[in-house]
Amino acid sequence: MNSDHLDLKAVGPRIRMRMPLLTPLEARVVETVFALRSFDDETSLKEIATEAGVSEAMVVKITKKLGFAGYREFRAALAQYNRLPTAEMHQELSPDDTSQEIIQKVFRTSIQALEETQSILDVEAFDRAADMLHSARQRDFYGVGGSAQIARDVAHKFLRVGVRASVFDDSHMMLMSASLLGSDDVAIGFSHSGNTVAVIESIQLARRNGARTIAITNYNGSPLAQQADVVLCSTAQGSPLMGENAAARIAQLNILDALFVAVAQRDYKAAERNLEKTMTAVASKRKDKFL
Repeated sequence: MNSDHLDLKAVGPRIRMRMPLLTPLEARVVETVFALRSFDDETSLKEIATEAGVSEAMVVKITKKLGFAGYREFRAALAQYNRLPTAEMHQELSPDDTSQEIIQKVFRTSIQALEETQSILDVEAFDRAADMLHSARQRDFYGVGGSAQIARDVAHKFLRVGVRASVFDDSHMMLMSASLLGSDDVAIGFSHSGNTVAVIESIQLARRNGARTIAITNYNGSPLAQQADVVLCSTAQGSPLMGENAAARIAQLNILDALFVAVAQRDYKAAERNLEKTMTAVASKRKDKFL
């Protein structure tokens, strides 16, 4: 990771995305560094090693696993990242927070997730995903829990412009769907962690059958990402109370909103015609026509 050519907003996200590649002990060392509000250009290797309870050699090894040349490059990049207004937005929730403080912290966490996700989003991968979805014969979306809700949201948007997609949140139904896909089809796996077995297995089966595959996840090194032709990553910083899922969902919804627009743009006239049809179809169900 060359910090000279890296968007500083992407430093924190790229470190977090590599966390699944670390051992539990190595991950704890990185979390120790992130928790140090005093971390700056002067923070010594010895100080980090002592704080984390590991050897200096291990700290250097971890920085290399995170994509840096060594501790000095890691320190320089992270120190600059910590000085960004976006990085300063993140504040842990406390049992003593007032309602105003809760609102401020939750909103700031989401704003940070949006800005940092935009900084790491691969535009080339985004365009490939839009092309795949636009040209597909069948589009099947797989997700469980909160990820299934995201899949349903984007399927609803696509239907409004005449782009049909099916959503599956049951492991058996996912596998049945994947078994019927072929080279003209696309399967999208939604999983924040990228470790959801039901989604991974379904994407694997879809890919074996020749379908093109897309992963929507928070970790580009996750098992799900490794099974996908295209990976679109969100990023969000964790919180003991909220976890990182909440803010990551906001970021993923924005990625998919942009993807929806890009797919519609590929045949804008058809999208406009279909949007008019679908809006007319549900117009009678809206009360506002009587107001």
